[in-house]
Amino acid sequence: MEASEHTCCAHHSHHHDLVITDLCVLYRKITALKDISFNTSCGNRVALVGPNGAGKSTLLKAIAGLVPKSSGHIRWRGTQIKKWSREFAYLPQREEVDWDFPVTVRGLVEMGRYPQLGMWKRFSKKDAATVDQALQALDLTELQNRQIKELSGGQQQRAFLARAIAQEAHVLLLDEPFTGLDRTSSEALGKLLNQLAQEGRLIIASHHDMSTVKNLFNKVLLVNQSSCGFGNSDELITEENLAATFTH
Repeated sequence: MEASEHTCCAHHSHHHDLVITDLCVLYRKITALKDISFNTSCGNRVALVGPNGAGKSTLLKAIAGLVPKSSGHIRWRGTQIKKWSREFAYLPQREEVDWDFPVTVRGLVEMGRYPQLGMWKRFSKKDAATVDQALQALDLTELQNRQIKELSGGQQQRAFLARAIAQEAHVLLLDEPFTGLDRTSSEALGKLLNQLAQEGRLIIASHHDMSTVKNLFNKVLLVNQSSCGFGNSDELITEENLAATFTH
């Protein structure tokens, strides 16, 4: 099933810029990322392309504030991001999720409201309405009482996107969102991400299928520990550039 026509009642500004400059991340003194620099804005779908171990997941987590940066700057809407921001939503790889965790689809989406509640605030009618809208937008209303393990792969990805929408996130950081999905589910997810970007969100996702990257993403960051190129996907995805990136 495809998402409904209007994913969220509030559209996001296309002029919100994400600027990353000289970003470095160390794991126990081992360099995971170095000298990562690029800038983009809401309305774009950015693919992170590079070999296994290139640091794509680390970059997503660093932007999300889940791993500390060693140096460099991450600026969002002109302000440096030092810690986690509720305007950023991170969606992990499916194998990193404990699908046996006893939570329903609605319970998962409700988690997106927690950052908005703050200390000691109770779940309000507005919060419940926002969750209802996110479920409806992602075509999950009829599945809201199911445990997340009972969903198909495509439905699970939609549930996590619904959580991000309930969070009212501007930037969606997705780690290999198409892995394990069949063709129909992949096509539906691709249309959904395009719709979310058209509404003014920024999509950044690691991706490994070179045959689909141009159709799914309009921008590409080539990365192999450091930046190997950033630009339009239809211009940057060439055999020469990919060979240079994967052997960097």
